[in-house]
Amino acid sequence: MRQQFQRPTAAFIGASWAALVVGAATYLFGLWNAAMQLNEKGYYFTILMYGLFASVSLQKSVRDRLEGTPVTGIYFMFCWISLGLSVALLAIGLWNATLADSEKGFYAMSFVLSLFASVAVQKNVRDVTLIKGNFPAQGDE
Repeated sequence: MRQQFQRPTAAFIGASWAALVVGAATYLFGLWNAAMQLNEKGYYFTILMYGLFASVSLQKSVRDRLEGTPVTGIYFMFCWISLGLSVALLAIGLWNATLADSEKGFYAMSFVLSLFASVAVQKNVRDVTLIKGNFPAQGDE
């Protein structure tokens, strides 16, 4: 049985990409201009990259499972753990940072926006690719 996918609208695709760019760019802009040591900036940059990767990987794993593509339980668990760790590490870092509360909120909100948007962008890319027929749906090989 072949699953039917509805193509995401151009508005949703555009809004998803805009949210990802705005979220990541504002986070990185704030980091660039922050009065922090380079090792602190590296910590926050790494957390953003780790969080983006974990959220996309988790979304792909969930989607694969829904479509019947095998995903091992350990990989699925590590996706959840990685996403949780990235959020926890950001929260711990911001809790202990010597930043104004408004700056902490700025980083937290741009981080969460970036994670949400990365999931939406990955979903849109996958849906459009399936609809265009660039790779077969499960069971069509």
